[in-house]
Amino acid sequence: MRDKANFGAASRMRDFLANITARAGVLKGVLPLDRAAAARDALAGVQLASMDIPQVLGYARIAGMPAVTGLYTVFLPLIAFALFGASRHLVVAADSATATIFASRLSTMAPASSAEYASLAAMVALLTAALLLIARIFKLGFLADFLSRTVLVGFLAGVGVQVGIAMLGDMVGVPGHAARSIDQLTLVVRGAAQFNAPTLAISLVVVVAVLGCKRFLPRAPMPLIAVVAGIAASNVYGFAARGIAVLGPVAGGLPPLAMPSVTWQQFLDLLPVAASCFVMIVAQSAAASRVFAERYQESVDTNADLLGIAAANAAAAFSGAFVVNGSPTQTAMADRAGTRSQFAQLVFAVLVVVVLLFFSRYLQYLPHCILASIVLTIAIGLIDLRTLIAMRRESPGEFALAVFTAAAVVLIGVEHGILVAVALSLLRHVRHSYRPHTMILAPGQDGVWVPVPAVPGVQTAPGLIVYRFGADLFYANDHFFAADARRMIAEAPSAVRWFVIDASAITDLDYSASRSVGELCAALKRRGIEVLFARVTPYLRSDMDRHGITPIVETRCIFGTMHEALRAAGIEKPHAHVKDAS
Repeated sequence: MRDKANFGAASRMRDFLANITARAGVLKGVLPLDRAAAARDALAGVQLASMDIPQVLGYARIAGMPAVTGLYTVFLPLIAFALFGASRHLVVAADSATATIFASRLSTMAPASSAEYASLAAMVALLTAALLLIARIFKLGFLADFLSRTVLVGFLAGVGVQVGIAMLGDMVGVPGHAARSIDQLTLVVRGAAQFNAPTLAISLVVVVAVLGCKRFLPRAPMPLIAVVAGIAASNVYGFAARGIAVLGPVAGGLPPLAMPSVTWQQFLDLLPVAASCFVMIVAQSAAASRVFAERYQESVDTNADLLGIAAANAAAAFSGAFVVNGSPTQTAMADRAGTRSQFAQLVFAVLVVVVLLFFSRYLQYLPHCILASIVLTIAIGLIDLRTLIAMRRESPGEFALAVFTAAAVVLIGVEHGILVAVALSLLRHVRHSYRPHTMILAPGQDGVWVPVPAVPGVQTAPGLIVYRFGADLFYANDHFFAADARRMIAEAPSAVRWFVIDASAITDLDYSASRSVGELCAALKRRGIEVLFARVTPYLRSDMDRHGITPIVETRCIFGTMHEALRAAGIEKPHAHVKDAS
């Protein structure tokens, strides 16, 4: 009886806490959580830490920041997202894409790993947090939809190539670093005579081991094994004395809390960088959270996640770290480890505190080549060859778009590459709307009408054309609509008496398009051609009424179904002649 009473009390307490946190809008990604789920997620958090700690050290290397700041990104930022975010699966931490975005600009403003550089990086995180907070206030989570998957695949592939090139110098022992990928590649090639054989050998072993385990033993924490083994070997055999570069002294302890300080001009220079990070964070975080929410039949609250990531970036800014992102790769790693709530990330953060307090001094022995090799394997993972190959087979145009985006990232830099990616996504959408598919119902086999591409010379029946325009009408495509309709009528095999517009795809009509449509209808009526609108939605009918098209066409010529329109055109039994027309 006592056990049942205890169980009931615990259940009521869980329900009470869940109710309180739901009203406060916090811990959505953690609760509800029972004892069994907490134990499962705690174990998963330990496994995630073993795989992710070496990676965040590598991300700090990409970012041009001291190695310890990689650990800072998985301490307070993780806790902040677990508190304010909604996704139960998203891992918000350092990420190669955002690290590359701001490092490519900051490297021209201050020396990497310097105090000024760290202050600039913290300010980028704070500005990014502000943009994310604004997006949350105005519920702009839908902005993620404007970065197409095609362009995102190409962008990440470009980031992978750029990051891989940036790591080559450390992997072969060639000193120096260039901001642009082409310059960095040139630097490595020209320094071929300076290759350090032991450094190159260690790099090759680490790359082969990590990629091999990823393929055959995906749960094995090979990056962590490589880091621990590298630290031990470096300490025992004195790698630094043998010409193998190591990290050197690493500050331990918890991160100091401070407000980033920059000049007004630096503040203005950092705004575009933060905007680029913002776009990438919104796109990647939304994509990752949606994928795993769908996998486990959970709801998605993109706007709440924006608040959580804003809080995480603010925490990163005040704790001496750099921009954090909802990482698809790390989220996938967490899922493989078995995490099912943000409680696993909280356990991860606790383990990071242990490392910072008791084990950070050992990081000074870690060879640069091992970190660079781990980062290279991360960069390789960003290049989604399987998707690119499928894209090339299914849609060569989209494949070309992805490749162009990747090339832009490599050749002109990540910061400008993300802007190119957004522009290409929007242009691709506008292009489809500007020149949509148009169809005409035409006689098929057995006298059944079927939709065919609208080309001059095709007619539905003597004196009748049923024409379908496959997009909303707006200022950029209204002239195409009017010209295409006139061409269909002018080149019809017989004189057209009835021109039926299938408006099923037209849900919106702007001012410019309404004038073109009104002029077309009036001109056709003067020529004795009756214009009928079929499948008119309430939204389109409202636009037609507001813009004065209804009086021109007349109410009797506007119909909700195709059958009614055809009947008005003299087709008494349209269902016997039309396939897929209703």
